[in-house]
Amino acid sequence: MIRCLRSLFLVALLLPALTAHAADSEQVDVELVLAVDISYSMDADELALQREGYIAALASEQFLDAVRRGPIGKIAVIYVEWAGSAEQQVIIPWQVIDGPASADEFAHKLRQVPIRRAYRTSIANALKFSAEQFGTNYKGLRRVIDVSGDGTNNQGDLIVPTRDEIVRKGITINGLPIMLKAPVASMIDVPDLDLYYQDCVIGGPGAFLVPVRERHQFADAIRNKLLLEVAGTRPQRIPLPQDVVIPVQDQPRVSCTIGEQMWQRRWGGENYQ
Repeated sequence: MIRCLRSLFLVALLLPALTAHAADSEQVDVELVLAVDISYSMDADELALQREGYIAALASEQFLDAVRRGPIGKIAVIYVEWAGSAEQQVIIPWQVIDGPASADEFAHKLRQVPIRRAYRTSIANALKFSAEQFGTNYKGLRRVIDVSGDGTNNQGDLIVPTRDEIVRKGITINGLPIMLKAPVASMIDVPDLDLYYQDCVIGGPGAFLVPVRERHQFADAIRNKLLLEVAGTRPQRIPLPQDVVIPVQDQPRVSCTIGEQMWQRRWGGENYQ
């Protein structure tokens, strides 16, 4: 009896704090994680183009207009860079964007961070790390991970079960496959990276991808993708100025384990649980 009363007393003490924490969560239309690939398979020029593409997109009038048109009129954004299974880093922490001033502030912070590179490509661990960033000080009507990359998952956790687990939490994963180079003949490269992203990486309500096939497409592809993510609509093969948005297909057309098989054969699969 005494133990029961003590438990009730502790709950009574904690309840106001928990209620206050929930009330303190700022309402936004979208909680958006920008998960950006910095692996060595991308050269310095491509990394610079990618960074500038996000900077230009976040500060564009089209993007800000899409933000203003949301039910709440603001979103929360965090910028994450990733490569191998142990290489994920928050570059710009969560920040609300609700107009030109906040967008310029985010872009300015991003412009000040030196561009870096790291080894390997673990899309699965990048997605896990990104999913862990939700549920801080913001409560979005939608939660979206925007993941870019130029290769298959070749280290760390398995991509499909990781993707499925995250989607079950109500999180949408959209993709920006970067296809600027012809694939090298190897076990980890696929000729159609957009199909790999479509079948193995993206998922959740309204998930989609925007491939980048030419260097001059970076800025437009990133901007158009962010516009669709903020608007919360699922595209139906919409032709855009510099790219084409591809909807999700039901049947897989590529091997989702192509890079993972290489890693298992080379290292004995000790990274896989």
